[in-house]
Amino acid sequence: MLRHMTIDTGQVLPTRFRAQEARGASIGRVLKAVARVKEVDEDLMGLIGRRLMERDELGADVARAMGAPGDQRVTMAQIHRAVAEGIDAVPDTPPALRAFFEHVETVPAWVDMDLVNEGARIYRRYGRNAADVLLQLSLIGGYRFGGPTDLLVATGGLSGDMTMRRLGETQKWGMAISEHDAMRPGHEGFRVTVHVRLMHALVNRRFETGDRWDVGRWGLPINQTDQAATLGLFNGTLLLGVRALGVRVTRADSRAVMHLWKYVGWLMGVNEDWLFDEEREQHRFSYHVLLAQDGVTEAGPQLSNAILDAQLQLHHRRFPRIARAYERARLLSMLRVFLGRQGLRDLGLPVRLPWATAALVPLNVVRYHVLGRTSWGEARLHRRAARARETLTFRYFGPDEAEIGRLPTG
Repeated sequence: MLRHMTIDTGQVLPTRFRAQEARGASIGRVLKAVARVKEVDEDLMGLIGRRLMERDELGADVARAMGAPGDQRVTMAQIHRAVAEGIDAVPDTPPALRAFFEHVETVPAWVDMDLVNEGARIYRRYGRNAADVLLQLSLIGGYRFGGPTDLLVATGGLSGDMTMRRLGETQKWGMAISEHDAMRPGHEGFRVTVHVRLMHALVNRRFETGDRWDVGRWGLPINQTDQAATLGLFNGTLLLGVRALGVRVTRADSRAVMHLWKYVGWLMGVNEDWLFDEEREQHRFSYHVLLAQDGVTEAGPQLSNAILDAQLQLHHRRFPRIARAYERARLLSMLRVFLGRQGLRDLGLPVRLPWATAALVPLNVVRYHVLGRTSWGEARLHRRAARARETLTFRYFGPDEAEIGRLPTG
Protein backbone atom coordinates (compact mmCIF):
# COMPACT_ATOMS: atom_id res chain seq x y z
CA MET A 1 0.00 0.00 0.00
CA LEU A 2 1.29 3.42 -0.96
CA ARG A 3 1.95 5.79 1.95
CA HIS A 4 1.82 9.53 1.30
CA MET A 5 3.72 11.22 4.13
CA THR A 6 4.61 14.45 2.34
CA ILE A 7 3.04 16.59 -0.35
CA ASP A 8 4.57 18.62 -3.13
CA THR A 9 5.13 21.63 -0.84
CA GLY A 10 7.51 19.54 1.24
CA GLN A 11 5.29 19.81 4.34
CA VAL A 12 5.65 16.81 6.64
CA LEU A 13 2.26 15.31 7.47
CA PRO A 14 1.20 13.37 10.56
CA THR A 15 2.05 9.68 10.33
CA ARG A 16 -1.62 8.76 10.74
CA PHE A 17 -2.33 10.14 7.25
CA ARG A 18 -3.29 7.26 4.92
CA ALA A 19 -1.78 4.80 7.37
CA GLN A 20 -4.52 2.22 6.68
CA GLU A 21 -5.96 3.32 3.38
CA ALA A 22 -7.13 -0.14 2.31
CA ARG A 23 -9.09 -0.54 5.54
CA GLY A 24 -10.69 2.88 5.06
CA ALA A 25 -11.67 1.97 1.50
CA SER A 26 -13.30 -1.24 2.72
CA ILE A 27 -15.29 0.55 5.43
CA GLY A 28 -16.28 3.25 2.93
CA ARG A 29 -17.67 0.94 0.21
CA VAL A 30 -21.21 2.28 0.67
CA LEU A 31 -20.03 5.89 0.56
CA LYS A 32 -18.03 5.22 -2.59
CA ALA A 33 -21.08 3.73 -4.31
CA VAL A 34 -23.53 6.42 -3.16
CA ALA A 35 -21.16 9.25 -4.13
CA ARG A 36 -20.22 7.48 -7.39
CA VAL A 37 -16.50 7.91 -6.76
CA LYS A 38 -14.59 6.43 -9.68
CA GLU A 39 -11.06 7.32 -8.63
CA VAL A 40 -9.27 8.90 -5.70
CA ASP A 41 -8.88 12.68 -5.94
CA GLU A 42 -5.24 13.18 -5.00
CA ASP A 43 -5.61 16.96 -4.79
CA LEU A 44 -8.34 16.51 -2.21
CA MET A 45 -6.28 13.92 -0.34
CA GLY A 46 -3.38 16.37 -0.18
CA LEU A 47 -5.64 19.06 1.26
CA ILE A 48 -7.03 16.62 3.82
CA GLY A 49 -3.48 15.84 4.89
CA ARG A 50 -2.43 19.47 5.16
CA ARG A 51 -5.47 20.44 7.18
CA LEU A 52 -4.61 17.88 9.84
CA MET A 53 -2.10 20.59 10.77
CA GLU A 54 -4.53 23.53 10.55
CA ARG A 55 -6.79 24.90 13.28
CA ASP A 56 -9.68 27.33 13.72
CA GLU A 57 -7.55 30.48 13.90
CA LEU A 58 -10.27 32.84 15.13
CA GLY A 59 -10.97 30.53 18.05
CA ALA A 60 -7.24 30.04 18.61
CA ASP A 61 -6.75 33.81 18.83
CA VAL A 62 -9.29 33.96 21.67
CA ALA A 63 -7.60 31.08 23.48
CA ARG A 64 -4.17 32.68 23.13
CA ALA A 65 -5.51 36.02 24.36
CA MET A 66 -6.44 34.46 27.68
CA GLY A 67 -2.76 34.73 28.55
CA ALA A 68 -2.19 38.15 26.99
CA PRO A 69 -1.23 41.24 29.02
CA GLY A 70 -3.34 44.31 29.79
CA ASP A 71 -6.35 45.20 27.69
CA GLN A 72 -5.49 42.44 25.19
CA ARG A 73 -6.38 39.77 27.75
CA VAL A 74 -9.61 37.79 27.40
CA THR A 75 -11.27 36.53 30.58
CA MET A 76 -13.73 33.70 31.10
CA ALA A 77 -16.27 36.20 32.40
CA GLN A 78 -16.07 38.12 29.13
CA ILE A 79 -16.47 34.93 27.09
CA HIS A 80 -19.51 33.81 29.07
CA ARG A 81 -21.16 37.21 28.77
CA ALA A 82 -20.46 37.46 25.04
CA VAL A 83 -21.95 33.99 24.47
CA ALA A 84 -25.03 34.76 26.56
CA GLU A 85 -25.71 38.39 25.55
CA GLY A 86 -23.65 39.19 22.44
CA ILE A 87 -20.37 41.03 22.04
CA ASP A 88 -21.88 44.50 22.44
CA ALA A 89 -22.75 43.61 26.04
CA VAL A 90 -19.04 43.24 26.91
CA PRO A 91 -17.40 46.56 27.90
CA ASP A 92 -13.81 47.26 26.83
CA THR A 93 -13.81 44.19 24.62
CA PRO A 94 -10.35 42.68 23.89
CA PRO A 95 -9.57 42.72 20.14
CA ALA A 96 -9.41 38.92 19.74
CA LEU A 97 -12.82 38.42 21.37
CA ARG A 98 -14.44 41.20 19.35
CA ALA A 99 -13.03 39.86 16.07
CA PHE A 100 -14.37 36.39 16.87
CA PHE A 101 -17.88 37.52 17.77
CA GLU A 102 -18.19 40.07 14.99
CA HIS A 103 -17.45 37.21 12.62
CA VAL A 104 -19.93 34.67 14.03
CA GLU A 105 -22.67 37.26 14.60
CA THR A 106 -22.57 38.27 10.91
CA VAL A 107 -24.76 35.74 9.11
CA PRO A 108 -23.26 34.80 5.70
CA ALA A 109 -25.22 35.90 2.64
CA TRP A 110 -25.67 32.28 1.53
CA VAL A 111 -27.63 31.33 4.66
CA ASP A 112 -31.36 30.87 3.99
CA MET A 113 -32.88 30.96 7.47
CA ASP A 114 -36.19 29.57 6.23
CA LEU A 115 -34.31 26.57 4.84
CA VAL A 116 -32.34 26.26 8.10
CA ASN A 117 -35.66 26.10 9.96
CA GLU A 118 -36.97 23.51 7.54
CA GLY A 119 -33.85 21.44 8.12
CA ALA A 120 -34.45 21.71 11.85
CA ARG A 121 -38.07 20.60 11.40
CA ILE A 122 -37.02 17.57 9.37
CA TYR A 123 -34.32 16.73 11.91
CA ARG A 124 -36.85 16.89 14.75
CA ARG A 125 -39.21 14.67 12.76
CA TYR A 126 -36.66 11.85 12.75
CA GLY A 127 -37.06 11.57 16.50
CA ARG A 128 -35.21 8.70 18.12
CA ASN A 129 -34.04 7.46 14.74
CA ALA A 130 -31.67 10.43 14.56
CA ALA A 131 -30.44 9.81 18.10
CA ASP A 132 -29.82 6.14 17.30
CA VAL A 133 -27.81 6.92 14.17
CA LEU A 134 -25.74 9.63 15.85
CA LEU A 135 -24.88 7.38 18.80
CA GLN A 136 -24.33 4.12 16.96
CA LEU A 137 -23.05 4.94 13.48
CA SER A 138 -21.60 8.42 13.91
CA LEU A 139 -20.15 8.32 17.44
CA ILE A 140 -19.32 4.68 18.14
CA GLY A 141 -18.59 4.07 14.44
CA GLY A 142 -16.05 6.91 14.57
CA TYR A 143 -14.18 5.12 17.34
CA ARG A 144 -12.80 2.70 14.75
CA PHE A 145 -10.13 5.29 13.90
CA GLY A 146 -7.30 6.75 15.96
CA GLY A 147 -6.80 10.45 16.63
CA PRO A 148 -9.99 12.13 17.88
CA THR A 149 -10.74 9.06 20.01
CA ASP A 150 -7.36 9.37 21.70
CA LEU A 151 -8.03 13.04 22.42
CA LEU A 152 -11.35 12.13 24.05
CA VAL A 153 -9.56 9.69 26.33
CA ALA A 154 -6.86 12.28 27.11
CA THR A 155 -9.47 14.87 28.11
CA GLY A 156 -11.62 12.38 30.00
CA GLY A 157 -14.52 13.51 27.84
CA LEU A 158 -16.09 10.09 27.34
CA SER A 159 -14.75 7.85 30.06
CA GLY A 160 -15.56 6.91 33.62
CA ASP A 161 -18.44 8.60 35.40
CA MET A 162 -18.59 11.41 32.81
CA THR A 163 -19.67 9.15 29.93
CA MET A 164 -23.41 9.52 30.40
CA ARG A 165 -23.10 13.26 31.00
CA ARG A 166 -21.08 13.83 27.83
CA LEU A 167 -23.46 11.74 25.74
CA GLY A 168 -26.33 13.78 27.12
CA GLU A 169 -24.55 17.00 26.23
CA THR A 170 -24.14 15.84 22.63
CA GLN A 171 -27.85 15.03 22.46
CA LYS A 172 -28.65 18.40 24.07
CA TRP A 173 -26.66 20.21 21.39
CA GLY A 174 -28.45 18.34 18.61
CA MET A 175 -31.80 19.21 20.14
CA ALA A 176 -30.86 22.86 20.72
CA ILE A 177 -29.89 23.54 17.11
CA SER A 178 -32.98 21.83 15.73
CA GLU A 179 -35.62 24.02 17.35
CA HIS A 180 -37.41 26.61 15.23
CA ASP A 181 -35.35 29.82 14.84
CA ALA A 182 -32.72 28.37 17.21
CA MET A 183 -29.86 29.22 14.83
CA ARG A 184 -30.58 32.93 14.60
CA PRO A 185 -27.84 34.98 16.32
CA GLY A 186 -28.51 35.21 20.03
CA HIS A 187 -30.88 32.23 20.14
CA GLU A 188 -30.13 29.01 22.00
CA GLY A 189 -28.84 26.84 19.14
CA PHE A 190 -26.55 29.65 17.99
CA ARG A 191 -25.25 30.25 21.53
CA VAL A 192 -24.62 26.57 22.21
CA THR A 193 -22.76 26.13 18.91
CA VAL A 194 -20.52 29.13 19.58
CA HIS A 195 -19.96 27.81 23.10
CA VAL A 196 -18.80 24.44 21.70
CA ARG A 197 -16.47 26.16 19.22
CA LEU A 198 -14.79 28.15 21.98
CA MET A 199 -14.57 25.04 24.15
CA HIS A 200 -12.74 23.30 21.29
CA ALA A 201 -10.35 26.24 20.95
CA LEU A 202 -9.47 26.17 24.64
CA VAL A 203 -8.94 22.40 24.64
CA ASN A 204 -6.81 22.73 21.50
CA ARG A 205 -4.65 25.40 23.13
CA ARG A 206 -4.16 23.35 26.28
CA PHE A 207 -3.00 20.25 24.41
CA GLU A 208 -0.99 22.04 21.71
CA THR A 209 1.18 23.77 24.28
CA GLY A 210 1.74 20.70 26.48
CA ASP A 211 3.53 17.41 25.95
CA ARG A 212 0.46 15.17 26.26
CA TRP A 213 -0.37 15.15 22.55
CA ASP A 214 1.67 13.56 19.74
CA VAL A 215 1.32 16.13 16.95
CA GLY A 216 3.74 14.19 14.75
CA ARG A 217 1.42 11.20 14.80
CA TRP A 218 -2.04 12.73 14.94
CA GLY A 219 -1.77 16.34 13.76
CA LEU A 220 -3.19 19.18 15.83
CA PRO A 221 -5.56 18.04 18.60
CA ILE A 222 -8.68 19.60 17.06
CA ASN A 223 -7.84 20.26 13.43
CA GLN A 224 -9.73 21.31 10.34
CA THR A 225 -9.81 17.83 8.81
CA ASP A 226 -11.25 16.16 11.89
CA GLN A 227 -13.76 18.97 12.38
CA ALA A 228 -15.00 18.65 8.80
CA ALA A 229 -15.10 14.87 9.14
CA THR A 230 -17.18 15.18 12.32
CA LEU A 231 -19.61 17.52 10.56
CA GLY A 232 -20.13 14.81 7.95
CA LEU A 233 -21.24 12.44 10.70
CA PHE A 234 -24.06 14.83 11.62
CA ASN A 235 -25.39 15.46 8.11
CA GLY A 236 -24.51 12.90 5.42
CA THR A 237 -24.03 9.94 7.77
CA LEU A 238 -27.21 10.86 9.61
CA LEU A 239 -29.23 10.85 6.37
CA LEU A 240 -27.80 7.51 5.22
CA GLY A 241 -28.41 6.03 8.65
CA VAL A 242 -32.05 7.02 9.03
CA ARG A 243 -32.73 5.69 5.51
CA ALA A 244 -31.23 2.37 6.59
CA LEU A 245 -33.72 2.37 9.49
CA GLY A 246 -36.64 2.71 7.07
CA VAL A 247 -37.17 6.47 7.28
CA ARG A 248 -38.31 8.29 4.15
CA VAL A 249 -35.89 11.08 3.13
CA THR A 250 -36.90 13.14 0.11
CA ARG A 251 -34.54 15.25 -1.97
CA ALA A 252 -36.03 18.37 -0.38
CA ASP A 253 -35.54 16.88 3.09
CA SER A 254 -31.91 16.15 2.32
CA ARG A 255 -31.29 19.65 1.00
CA ALA A 256 -32.81 21.25 4.10
CA VAL A 257 -30.88 19.10 6.58
CA MET A 258 -27.64 19.73 4.68
CA HIS A 259 -28.27 23.49 4.79
CA LEU A 260 -28.90 23.43 8.54
CA TRP A 261 -25.61 21.65 9.16
CA LYS A 262 -23.77 23.78 6.62
CA TYR A 263 -24.54 26.83 8.75
CA VAL A 264 -23.71 24.95 11.95
CA GLY A 265 -20.38 23.92 10.41
CA TRP A 266 -19.63 27.51 9.45
CA LEU A 267 -20.32 28.64 13.01
CA MET A 268 -18.06 25.86 14.26
CA GLY A 269 -15.18 27.22 12.18
CA VAL A 270 -15.00 24.55 9.47
CA ASN A 271 -13.36 25.76 6.25
CA GLU A 272 -16.09 27.06 3.96
CA ASP A 273 -14.92 25.01 0.96
CA TRP A 274 -15.73 21.90 3.03
CA LEU A 275 -19.32 22.95 3.72
CA PHE A 276 -21.58 21.19 1.24
CA ASP A 277 -25.04 21.92 -0.12
CA GLU A 278 -25.57 18.49 -1.68
CA GLU A 279 -25.55 15.21 0.19
CA ARG A 280 -23.59 13.48 -2.57
CA GLU A 281 -20.78 16.06 -2.27
CA GLN A 282 -20.58 15.34 1.45
CA HIS A 283 -20.41 11.57 0.85
CA ARG A 284 -17.61 12.03 -1.67
CA PHE A 285 -15.63 14.08 0.83
CA SER A 286 -16.33 11.65 3.66
CA TYR A 287 -15.09 8.74 1.54
CA HIS A 288 -11.77 10.49 0.98
CA VAL A 289 -11.53 11.24 4.71
CA LEU A 290 -11.89 7.51 5.39
CA LEU A 291 -8.94 6.84 3.08
CA ALA A 292 -6.84 9.24 5.17
CA GLN A 293 -7.49 7.47 8.48
CA ASP A 294 -5.32 5.33 10.71
CA GLY A 295 -6.56 2.14 12.34
CA VAL A 296 -8.27 1.59 15.65
CA THR A 297 -6.26 2.33 18.81
CA GLU A 298 -6.84 1.19 22.38
CA ALA A 299 -8.96 4.31 22.87
CA GLY A 300 -11.69 2.92 20.56
CA PRO A 301 -12.62 -0.15 22.64
CA GLN A 302 -12.25 1.88 25.83
CA LEU A 303 -14.75 4.52 24.70
CA SER A 304 -17.14 2.04 23.10
CA ASN A 305 -17.36 -0.11 26.19
CA ALA A 306 -17.82 2.99 28.35
CA ILE A 307 -20.90 3.86 26.28
CA LEU A 308 -22.15 0.29 26.51
CA ASP A 309 -21.75 0.35 30.29
CA ALA A 310 -23.47 3.75 30.44
CA GLN A 311 -26.68 2.10 29.19
CA LEU A 312 -26.92 0.48 32.63
CA GLN A 313 -26.88 3.92 34.29
CA LEU A 314 -29.62 5.62 32.26
CA HIS A 315 -32.60 7.09 34.09
CA HIS A 316 -35.92 5.32 33.58
CA ARG A 317 -39.21 6.13 35.26
CA ARG A 318 -40.55 2.56 35.23
CA PHE A 319 -38.86 -0.80 35.76
CA PRO A 320 -35.37 0.73 35.55
CA ARG A 321 -33.38 -2.50 35.86
CA ILE A 322 -35.26 -4.21 33.03
CA ALA A 323 -35.26 -1.04 30.90
CA ARG A 324 -31.50 -0.60 31.26
CA ALA A 325 -30.79 -4.19 30.28
CA TYR A 326 -33.08 -3.77 27.27
CA GLU A 327 -31.34 -0.58 26.12
CA ARG A 328 -27.93 -2.26 26.33
CA ALA A 329 -29.16 -5.26 24.32
CA ARG A 330 -30.87 -2.98 21.79
CA LEU A 331 -27.68 -0.95 21.30
CA LEU A 332 -25.58 -4.05 20.58
CA SER A 333 -28.22 -5.41 18.23
CA MET A 334 -28.36 -2.21 16.15
CA LEU A 335 -24.58 -1.88 16.10
CA ARG A 336 -24.46 -5.28 14.39
CA VAL A 337 -26.17 -3.70 11.37
CA PHE A 338 -24.31 -0.40 11.33
CA LEU A 339 -20.77 -1.63 12.05
CA GLY A 340 -20.84 -5.28 11.03
CA ARG A 341 -19.02 -8.14 12.73
CA GLN A 342 -15.56 -6.77 12.05
CA GLY A 343 -16.44 -3.31 13.32
CA LEU A 344 -17.71 -4.77 16.58
CA ARG A 345 -14.61 -6.90 16.95
CA ASP A 346 -12.38 -3.91 16.28
CA LEU A 347 -14.04 -2.16 19.22
CA GLY A 348 -14.03 -5.16 21.53
CA LEU A 349 -17.83 -5.37 21.56
CA PRO A 350 -19.85 -8.61 21.57
CA VAL A 351 -21.59 -9.59 18.33
CA ARG A 352 -25.36 -9.95 18.64
CA LEU A 353 -28.21 -10.74 16.27
CA PRO A 354 -29.79 -7.63 14.62
CA TRP A 355 -33.25 -8.23 16.10
CA ALA A 356 -33.82 -4.57 17.07
CA THR A 357 -33.27 -3.22 13.57
CA ALA A 358 -35.34 -6.01 12.03
CA ALA A 359 -38.24 -4.95 14.25
CA LEU A 360 -37.75 -1.19 13.78
CA VAL A 361 -37.45 -0.97 9.97
CA PRO A 362 -40.98 -2.23 9.12
CA LEU A 363 -42.48 0.11 11.71
CA ASN A 364 -40.59 3.07 10.24
CA VAL A 365 -41.66 2.15 6.72
CA VAL A 366 -45.29 2.32 7.79
CA ARG A 367 -44.81 5.49 9.86
CA TYR A 368 -42.74 7.48 7.37
CA HIS A 369 -43.51 6.06 3.92
CA VAL A 370 -47.22 5.43 4.37
CA LEU A 371 -48.78 7.35 7.26
CA GLY A 372 -46.25 10.18 7.01
CA ARG A 373 -47.64 11.15 3.61
CA THR A 374 -50.90 12.22 5.26
CA SER A 375 -51.41 15.32 7.40
CA TRP A 376 -52.61 13.15 10.29
CA GLY A 377 -49.57 10.89 10.01
CA GLU A 378 -47.19 13.85 9.75
CA ALA A 379 -48.60 15.40 12.91
CA ARG A 380 -48.33 12.05 14.66
CA LEU A 381 -44.67 11.71 13.66
CA HIS A 382 -43.86 15.09 15.18
CA ARG A 383 -45.71 14.29 18.42
CA ARG A 384 -43.93 10.98 18.69
CA ALA A 385 -40.56 12.61 17.97
CA ALA A 386 -41.15 15.31 20.61
CA ARG A 387 -41.89 12.65 23.24
CA ALA A 388 -38.73 10.78 22.22
CA ARG A 389 -36.62 13.91 22.69
CA GLU A 390 -38.07 14.49 26.16
CA THR A 391 -37.47 10.85 27.08
CA LEU A 392 -33.85 10.93 25.89
CA THR A 393 -33.15 14.09 27.86
CA PHE A 394 -34.48 12.47 31.02
CA ARG A 395 -32.54 9.28 30.41
CA TYR A 396 -29.23 11.11 30.26
CA PHE A 397 -29.78 13.90 32.79
CA GLY A 398 -32.49 12.59 35.08
CA PRO A 399 -33.89 15.39 37.26
CA ASP A 400 -30.83 17.60 36.63
CA GLU A 401 -30.92 20.51 34.21
CA ALA A 402 -29.81 19.56 30.70
CA GLU A 403 -26.90 21.78 29.72
CA ILE A 404 -23.65 21.80 27.78
CA GLY A 405 -20.43 21.46 29.79
CA ARG A 406 -18.74 24.56 31.12
CA LEU A 407 -15.88 26.09 29.21
CA PRO A 408 -12.54 24.83 30.54
CA THR A 409 -10.34 27.33 32.35
CA GLY A 410 -7.00 25.50 32.23
